[in-house]
Amino acid sequence: MTKKTYLSRLAGEADKLFAGRSIEQYGAICYRRAQGQENVEILLITSRDSGRWVIPKGWPMDRKLPHQVAEREAWEEAGVRGKARKKRFGYYTYLKVLGTGETVPSVVQVHLLDVAELAERFPERGQRQLQWFSPNEAAAHVREPELKSLLRGVDTLLKEDKKGKG
Repeated sequence: MTKKTYLSRLAGEADKLFAGRSIEQYGAICYRRAQGQENVEILLITSRDSGRWVIPKGWPMDRKLPHQVAEREAWEEAGVRGKARKKRFGYYTYLKVLGTGETVPSVVQVHLLDVAELAERFPERGQRQLQWFSPNEAAAHVREPELKSLLRGVDTLLKEDKKGKG
């Protein structure tokens, strides 16, 4: 038996996506620059259930805008304190397994979050691993093709921002 690829599994759930039976989440690509350095590092965390590398993300919250949800999830899941951009950086889709066992496509709106500090104590401490990667290394560690593309684009966007301000 041939193991299905990620994209073939996602395509198999496309009917749910087009029928409006997808879920929406908000996520953060947490980044930092070492002082005096040009190179950007991206923080990835492990998923609690599968242990695969992901970005902090979560469900919409009452009275919170998407970038505020991204900040909150980064705090709860990784101990990140920082500022998320209001403007979305992009989207990616993945298959979310719900508590019922049903698999549903989830569309994640992603915001860039400039990390000011990492707290030692935070709500999900000890439940996940955290690791800093270069954008290309981060892209190599995640499964979702659209997220890979977003991660590879972080460095370019930040360099363009810097040129615009310079």
